[in-house]
Parts: sequence; C-alpha cells; structure tokens
Amino acid sequence: MSSSRGKSRTDAERNRARVLAVARSLFAEFGDQVQMAEVARVAEVGIGTVYRHFPTRKALVEAAAQHRFAEILAFAETRCLAAPDPADGLAFLLGHIGEVLARDQGLSGAIESAMGSAEPSGESRIALEGLAATLIERGQAAGSVREDATVHDVYMIVCGLAAVIRTGSGEWRRFVRIALDGLRPVPAPATPSRR
Repeated sequence: MSSSRGKSRTDAERNRARVLAVARSLFAEFGDQVQMAEVARVAEVGIGTVYRHFPTRKALVEAAAQHRFAEILAFAETRCLAAPDPADGLAFLLGHIGEVLARDQGLSGAIESAMGSAEPSGESRIALEGLAATLIERGQAAGSVREDATVHDVYMIVCGLAAVIRTGSGEWRRFVRIALDGLRPVPAPATPSRR
C-alpha cells in the first residue's frame, strides 16, 4: 500500500514537472496566447492533471515565473559567487539575466499580463537581492566595483535591460557592457603637478 502511494506521489511530481517545463517553453514561444488545454496536449497529460497541479492559469504562469527565478538564482550561486574576480560575478549575473530574458520574451509578457509585473517578488526577490549585495560587497572589497554602488543600482540596470530586450531598442549585450562600466570605480582626478 505504502509503495503504491509512493509511486503515485512520484508520478504526480513527474507530471507536475513535465507540465511546468512544457508551459514555460510554450509561454516563451507564444506568450500570453497559451491556454491550459494546449499545455495539457503538449505535455501529454489530461486537462484534469494540469488543473490538479495548477488550479488556475495564473497559478501556472506564476509557477513558471518562480521556476525561471530559481534557475537564475542557481546560476548566480554556482557561477557568479564562484568567479575568481568579483567584478566577473556581476558581469556573469547581468549577462545571464539578459540571455534568459531574451530567450523568454513571451514568458515575460505572460507573467506581466497575469501578475501585473514580470519582476520577482517575495522570497525570490529577497534571495536575488541578497546575492547581488554579496557580489557588490566583494567587488567593492577588491576595488573593482565603485564604493557607492548599491543593490538598487543593479536592480535599475536589470529593469533597463528588460526594457531594451522587450522594446528591441538596442543590443542588450552592449547595454550590459556600458552598465558594467558604470559600476566600476571612478578614477581619482589627476592632481596638477607643481613647478
């Protein structure tokens, strides 16, 4: 009895993961047009299975958003915090966020439509801001990030990056390079030599 219950739980978790992966892929490609029945069809599960795990379309979009934020956080923890040069950690983070946003433009639109904003919230936001703060502090200690840089600055850069990608108003990698230049320490003005 308990082994069948365990198998049923494993099957349910597998189905949930499959539905979520399919939904994220469909939202990324087709944006807000994706409906629950289409997710069920592509995931090869019944519509009841989709609704059992995600009772509303908004819940499914929210889960896809949390999945994306969790992936960004995992990348940041493994790649950005491990960077030998602290300045590279911020560059890796912004570059990765740019790649995710460029790849998932449809998902960003679906998130914004369903939730009013594509920005992370709650625990995801707290975790991402904490990680950005650590990267900034390490960079400041190493002298590769300007002393007055804050998490709010990184947040503004990410918002600008999202706008550049969403509107197609420029090359996002160039935007990241320019933003990173702005986070570098400002050189002290040269003192005139006395004669």
